[in-house]
Amino acid sequence: MIEFHLDGRSGVSPYLQLVQQVRQALRLGLLREGDQLPTVKDVVGRLAINPNTVLKAYRELEHEGLVAARPGVGTFVTRTLTDSSLAAHAPLRRELRRWLAKARLAGLDDESIEALFTTTFRTASQEDIA
Repeated sequence: MIEFHLDGRSGVSPYLQLVQQVRQALRLGLLREGDQLPTVKDVVGRLAINPNTVLKAYRELEHEGLVAARPGVGTFVTRTLTDSSLAAHAPLRRELRRWLAKARLAGLDDESIEALFTTTFRTASQEDIA
């Protein structure tokens, strides 16, 4: 089961953070068809957020056809976002962990690592478009 977390410094609304985390888990194969999402009550208790925030996230995921609510039972995954690239994830994750270790050895903190990765990713994506 997925465990949600919120980043108050991200500038992204809490409900969108929940939606993004479910999408990522579906894309990475961490959630599969038939898996149950945490109950609204569990998420509210763990994250200390408004139940309407969780309901809004779950409704958006339902609208996208990714989950379905079963009244009195819970919310379940109805489809995943994995594709044929899933097999490549493990070796890429290992390489990324090595890169992260090098970044830490170079003295970068989490925010610096994230900034470096994000700007490099965006620049590379823009170069691929051009």
